[in-house]
Amino acid sequence: MTANRPFEDLVAEGSAVPTEGWDFSWFEGRATEARPSWGYARSAGERLARAQAALDIQTGGGEVLDFALGRAEPARPAAVAATEGWPPNVAKATALLRPRGVVVVAARDDAPLPFTDEAFDLVLSRHPVRPYWDEIARVLRPGGTYFAQHVGPASVFELVEHFLGPQPEEVRAVRDPERERAGAEAAGLEVAALRAERLPMEFHDVGAVVHFLRKVVWMVPGFTVEAYEPQLRALHERIEREGRFVAHCSRHLFDIRKPAR
Repeated sequence: MTANRPFEDLVAEGSAVPTEGWDFSWFEGRATEARPSWGYARSAGERLARAQAALDIQTGGGEVLDFALGRAEPARPAAVAATEGWPPNVAKATALLRPRGVVVVAARDDAPLPFTDEAFDLVLSRHPVRPYWDEIARVLRPGGTYFAQHVGPASVFELVEHFLGPQPEEVRAVRDPERERAGAEAAGLEVAALRAERLPMEFHDVGAVVHFLRKVVWMVPGFTVEAYEPQLRALHERIEREGRFVAHCSRHLFDIRKPAR
């Protein structure tokens, strides 16, 4: 599909694709990512089928929550809300989730959750920027659950370090699951289960890399094609020689409870 295409064409294509939401279907045939064995979206649907009131934090374009709610039907919570901080995603999530009766609330990722204390018996999140444990604990009812898939430490760092060079250990250790466990416990939550996996991710052309870095903006902050053209050209030449560029993503799954009174 992309073999022998000029560097300029691939980069232009990767630069033109819209980045709203968390739909990664454009990457089909151009990049692959192995999925964790626990099947987060499917498992979230099973949790939703047993919940009364649920909140999805940092829902993106709402695609994962929409899938999970579909899995939960016809048993689903009476009340479902979601938060999102990026305006284009707020609009996308609202359009997708409104037919399911979900209230999407615009809220900055670093702001307190705009809900009353003990409003939810289930809080979900897939790949939050960071977990605000005190806020999660506040909005959970006693006996409620936080069920989430987080990005782990040094995720896709083979790609990050291609552009930014070797990263110090303190940067590589950000999102460490044991540090996050300690944060949850400090907020009064109980970690019932924590699982972690490191999985391969392959890029088959430089256009896919450009789109990925535009979409997942925290990987290479301030990324633009112009600023990183030498690194992109070197990566293009490597992919042409080797057929792919392999990195590894880190994921961990939290099943956390708020103690009952």
